[in-house]
Amino acid sequence: MKQVIGAVALVVPDYDRAIAFYTQKLRFDLIEDTHLSDSKRWVLVAPKGSAETRLLLALADSDDQRATIGKQAGGRVFLFLETDDFDRDHQAMLDKGVQFLEEPRKEAYGKVAVFQDPFGNKWDLIERV
Repeated sequence: MKQVIGAVALVVPDYDRAIAFYTQKLRFDLIEDTHLSDSKRWVLVAPKGSAETRLLLALADSDDQRATIGKQAGGRVFLFLETDDFDRDHQAMLDKGVQFLEEPRKEAYGKVAVFQDPFGNKWDLIERV
């Protein structure tokens, strides 16, 4: 038996701003952008080369949902972007204006630095050893 996590929902304030950040700043692929109604879309993005897990960009449509934007992990790092070349991707992200919250550091599991998307979600950029 094989199972995978196909998508993780990420609550965002605006579809187009989120698509722009993930595709232009992080260089993710836009996998799907299907209009479901006047106010709802099915938007999937994924890192280049990712075959399974995607982010479902979910538009907040209530006060409760808007309150969770950037806080889905309670202030902790929420998502982990693994790379085969930390230095290449770190520099490319800096060049695109991605906000890193710390300098790169070496840990037992690899090289890592925390960055934040424009909605407040914290991410780890990691090159595993």
